[in-house]
Amino acid sequence: MGAFEVTRSQWVDAPPEAVRAQVVDFRRWQAWSPWEELDPDLERDYTGPESGVGAHYAWSGNKKAGIGSMEITAVTDERVDLDLHFEKPFPADNKVYFELPAMDGGTQVTWGMRGETKGFFGLFTKVVPMDKLVGKDFARGLQQLKAEAERSG
Repeated sequence: MGAFEVTRSQWVDAPPEAVRAQVVDFRRWQAWSPWEELDPDLERDYTGPESGVGAHYAWSGNKKAGIGSMEITAVTDERVDLDLHFEKPFPADNKVYFELPAMDGGTQVTWGMRGETKGFFGLFTKVVPMDKLVGKDFARGLQQLKAEAERSG
């Protein structure tokens, strides 16, 4: 019904490799992802390599957390690409990316998501756009990613 793209950026006082390490290992997302706290009983399943291309993370939780999965599809020095699949609360397939160029002695991180809303959810997002639905979560997640990368990097 409608194509969308949501992006948020954050400067991080750590090198790109420190930020990338947080992104390419789904187990590390528990420390910074804004959605990990939605369900304390969230069921997680990690398959494939521990990190990098082919790493896969599936979750199942309450109504807020939903059911879905992610897989890392590409990793370069300055970018990580993922496929994101939701089953619930609404079916969706989106492309997620993290751009990680070095800048001013740190990293300018951009977290983006592209996709298309369909069905009932497509109608809903005509009233409440995706940017409004998840933009604040991206911003909060980037703040938490910044803290983790600066602590470890």
